[in-house]
Amino acid sequence: MAEPGGGSGPREVAVASGLLREMNKRSLLERLFADGPATRPKLARAAGLSVPTVIAALGELAAAGLVREQGRSAPGGGRPAAVFEANAAAGHVLGIDIGRSWLHAAVADLTGTQLGTVDLRNVARTSAGLVDLIATAADEVAEAAGIEPIAITHTVIGSPGVYDPRRGRVLYAANLPGWQRVGLTEALAQRLNTSLTVDNDANLAAIGEHTYGAGRGHADFAYVHLGTGVGVGLLLDGRLYRGFTGAAGEAGYLPIGGEPASGRRGATRRGMLEERLGADAVVRYARDAGMPARVSAQEVFTAARAGSAPALQAVATEAGHLAQLIGGVAALLDPEIIVVGGGVGQNLDLLEPGIRAALAQLTPMSPRLVVAELGSSGVLRGAIATGVQRARELLFAATTEADRPARVATSTR
Repeated sequence: MAEPGGGSGPREVAVASGLLREMNKRSLLERLFADGPATRPKLARAAGLSVPTVIAALGELAAAGLVREQGRSAPGGGRPAAVFEANAAAGHVLGIDIGRSWLHAAVADLTGTQLGTVDLRNVARTSAGLVDLIATAADEVAEAAGIEPIAITHTVIGSPGVYDPRRGRVLYAANLPGWQRVGLTEALAQRLNTSLTVDNDANLAAIGEHTYGAGRGHADFAYVHLGTGVGVGLLLDGRLYRGFTGAAGEAGYLPIGGEPASGRRGATRRGMLEERLGADAVVRYARDAGMPARVSAQEVFTAARAGSAPALQAVATEAGHLAQLIGGVAALLDPEIIVVGGGVGQNLDLLEPGIRAALAQLTPMSPRLVVAELGSSGVLRGAIATGVQRARELLFAATTEADRPARVATSTR
């Protein structure tokens, strides 16, 4: 507390000094990650700090293994200056994208550079089987990246549904058997022996497109994911919008499309709009138009590109229903662009004429539509981008503590 006369006591001065030192270290570390290697004088000028302050901060960061000397500069005259860089190998991130048919995994360093990838068939039909599959993917991708699993600082898993930390379970994941079991995320964190984030696949794809793809430079955009399921990721003022419970963007549950097609109720029930827009809906429209019974959604789009009349009819039906979602997003959020991705959404070139025709009948709004640049890797790239930020935070926090942060489940939204 303040001493008489309005001054500060030794403890308050020490605390303020410590906070300022940590702020300086964080600023310098973030600058090295963002701008690349730099000398101490250059960092001092860029950060508005004194050279002695920069020297002290870099010394602490180097002792923690977060920065390292890269070499020496070669100025036109005078003594060469030491050049420092962020140590990208100080930690590693594991990103996992869980779909109904496939599981994709990647390991990256602290700059987001991918060091190894693995793709496995999702043959799991129980929660225990899914945990085993994820653990196998983690081991295999770590080996592919040339690191030990213990070197992974943080893991991010993208999947259908919404993680509810209060209940410790994933909700609204009807397309992924076993994934909604209570306690599953805690079991995963223990099995992987890493801190863990579980997030919605459309949210992560939106982050991926914002960081690396079609959403770069746009503060307000929506990512519409069309695949096995349907979801929307929302970036508002450059930040992911999750809603009160984290379920913002669960567009598959919009009450559009008449009566629900499924008799299931509760957490296992598919949404009305998802019944009309998911990949199996494309197959259904194709069969109704006269295509063979055994056909996939991708085969429908391939046939449409070849001029098949039944396939083109199915695509037109899908586009008409998709226009209802697009029109709703435009009316509610008015985003700069709407990025469309996923296994079905990647065919935007075929879908857009029908979308535009239907929108003209539904709304005066004409939002700008662009296809996702990252393709099927959007969720995984978003998981890496999210994991890199969290891993840097954990490693930096360790520089202010006597021990490394506990590697426990920290599933976050």
